[in-house]
Amino acid sequence: MNYFVKGKSNEWEVVLGLEVHAQIKSDSKLFSSAPTSWGVEPNSQVDLVDCGMPGALPVINEYCVDQAILTGLSLNAKINKRSIFDRKNYFYPDLPQGYQISQFEHPIVSGGFLIIDSESGERKIRITRLHLEQDAGKSIHDQDVTSSFIDLNRSGCALMEIVSEPDLRSPSDAAQYVKKLRSILRSVGSCDGNMERGNLRADVNVSVRIPNDDLGTRCEIKNVNSIKFIQQAIDFEAKRQVEIIESGGKINQETRLFDSSRGETRSMRGKEESHDYRYFPDPDLPPLIISEKKIDGLKKLLPELPDARKKRFINQYDLKSYDAEILTLDKEISDFFESLVKKRDPKLVVSWLTGELFSYLKKI
Repeated sequence: MNYFVKGKSNEWEVVLGLEVHAQIKSDSKLFSSAPTSWGVEPNSQVDLVDCGMPGALPVINEYCVDQAILTGLSLNAKINKRSIFDRKNYFYPDLPQGYQISQFEHPIVSGGFLIIDSESGERKIRITRLHLEQDAGKSIHDQDVTSSFIDLNRSGCALMEIVSEPDLRSPSDAAQYVKKLRSILRSVGSCDGNMERGNLRADVNVSVRIPNDDLGTRCEIKNVNSIKFIQQAIDFEAKRQVEIIESGGKINQETRLFDSSRGETRSMRGKEESHDYRYFPDPDLPPLIISEKKIDGLKKLLPELPDARKKRFINQYDLKSYDAEILTLDKEISDFFESLVKKRDPKLVVSWLTGELFSYLKKI
């Protein structure tokens, strides 16, 4: 069932696309040997490359490349044997190089899809691309003083940006998509999916339209790091856009932030187009060439993925689809269920897990 916003004279369909940024679970950064530990002293994990020192050259981390390929394979996508790293040029204080090394026209992964359980049944969500890029640093704003501080520990950490087509139609769809994607990433081991630490965060593109009309002007809500906040941001933003349009106004294509304390989005800046970033191939990095042998070797390392495990649970343990879905959203829970169910009644184990245990865990 699609999600509609009721206006004064029309019902408006909400159209959504997500750009999910997943930090690769790696001991070192994408282009340097600096470590990636979380919660350590600010600016204690910074290499010359990470802080943009002149003459410091990036060197690709092969492990991160392998994790991107594994993730692409798990998303039913095409692995491109030749991809290119580009410089995405913009100025921000926590971006010391003055550009971000990313991928534009030739990403490492293209196409793909995943299946979510929406309110109206299964829905196929197409994935446009997955590309590798380096993360920026972190700006810290101290309200007690007039200064801001920069922590570059996160600068250069490897990110996979996973971009969906505008196939999502409700806040619930968006939540299910992120949950399913997170479960796949955790199963593969490419990302720990910890949204509280910012290791998984989403840019949410929201637009509204009269059903079957052309797509409306979209606004992008940046860096939402909670499934609950993703849903709240979509709900507020869709209603805001409908109110503007029905009042005779026009939606400006822009980047917005979600203020979780107020439950509302607010304008951040005008939405840039790709040409604003002046992309060009990074002269310090040659094209990334991936052999068929490497792809085949990584295919053999793929674990049982959540959808396959869900089907097996239904068939092997005679579980309901809903119960199997709950158990397979998290690999640790799936593993725990299988360790418990030996010589026990599967339905009794499910009842205890999803009832007693989950209820207890919410209280601690």
